[in-house]
Amino acid sequence: MSITATRIDTANVSIVAKIENSDIEKNLNKIAKQLAKTTNVDGFRKGKVPIATIKQMYGDKLIQDAESEAVQNALAEGKKELEINETDIIGDPTFKKYEKLDNGIEIELIISLRPTIDAEGYDKLAPSYDEPTVDADEIEEKLTKLLENNSPYKKLKEARALENNDQAKFDFVGKVDGEEFEGGKAEGFELVIGSGQFIPGFEEQMVGMNVDETKDVTVTFPEEYQAKDLAGKEAVFTVTLHEIKARAEATLDEEMIKRLLPGEEGATAQTIKDKIEEQIKAEKTSKLYNEELKPKLMDALVAEYTFDLPQNIVDQEIDAQVNKKASEMSEEELETFKGNDEKIDELRDSVRKVATDSVKATFLVDALARKEGIEVNDQEVSQTLYYEAMMSGQDPQQMVEYYQKNNLLPAVKMGMIEDKLFAKIIGLDK
Repeated sequence: MSITATRIDTANVSIVAKIENSDIEKNLNKIAKQLAKTTNVDGFRKGKVPIATIKQMYGDKLIQDAESEAVQNALAEGKKELEINETDIIGDPTFKKYEKLDNGIEIELIISLRPTIDAEGYDKLAPSYDEPTVDADEIEEKLTKLLENNSPYKKLKEARALENNDQAKFDFVGKVDGEEFEGGKAEGFELVIGSGQFIPGFEEQMVGMNVDETKDVTVTFPEEYQAKDLAGKEAVFTVTLHEIKARAEATLDEEMIKRLLPGEEGATAQTIKDKIEEQIKAEKTSKLYNEELKPKLMDALVAEYTFDLPQNIVDQEIDAQVNKKASEMSEEELETFKGNDEKIDELRDSVRKVATDSVKATFLVDALARKEGIEVNDQEVSQTLYYEAMMSGQDPQQMVEYYQKNNLLPAVKMGMIEDKLFAKIIGLDK
């Protein structure tokens, strides 16, 4: 076997090898001997099966294993020759060439390595910004909404019809094609009208009902409804309204302060306003960071530093960008790419810069985070997902399980590391 190992650049290595038939035959005999020791064959004692019998039994599978071992040997020899550490290798080697000849196999493998990044002075790339301010009117507006949303519901003093934002207490029985279905019945159910908790159209049709009134509400289950046997079907709910409650007058009294800040001793109306001011300022800062500061810093970092990138990772990102564009195309557009290699290459070239910059940014963030000692543990990731789920009204456990199942947790963690790093560089973490 002849091997030539060459560094294409600091992040990519080429290993060219000519594997002789004798190399493959040697591996084949070795594998066959090992199998002969453990294989049970009628008519032969264990460990005494002839090599020829093993070769006949396993045939092409033995040849494939022997060829694979020869490739691995070439790979190992090339890495040894260039003194490549396994920890520096990113992803699996890719074949640039694999050609079977009469006298053996010719291969070329590309190994990609973690980039060497020498980044200094990146703190000078931080974009300048004016710290967000909060007006008294903004605090009062937020306070009014907070009080309205947290005021208790109380029975109406005077009878009237059900309105949006009222809390209704009612019974309901749902039927599809005249038959009741599981989970479609309840008594004394309480619901804030307009909250969007029920099937679209249900709450809207309840508006205008009076206490003790019974009404049929007709709705259609969404196509993506979780109960597949109900998805897309029309249902009729017989609703009987028993009670209407409305929000009490919103007042920032002692009782409300305790409701808003449970367990915080000595809290006053000013404490509530101070916290509202902090929240508004945090929201403005977050908006400024995500829409302006973060993109500016990322662009500046990508433009400032130059280093070699592992080609296999770039190719993977190009594939991802191409797939994204393909998912947005019509059937007619996709049809024009079938069998048209030139058109496919043009599409890949059109996303190459975006993909390259994305990979470059990822490695830069990783390198700078290591330099700054910034880490995010699994518990922080879970807490973030739990918070997002709670804010969006989803089940936290289901969200975490979804991210785990679809291998999305690494991306979430990387995003959190990036935000911590950028906040530190920009000075938002103070």
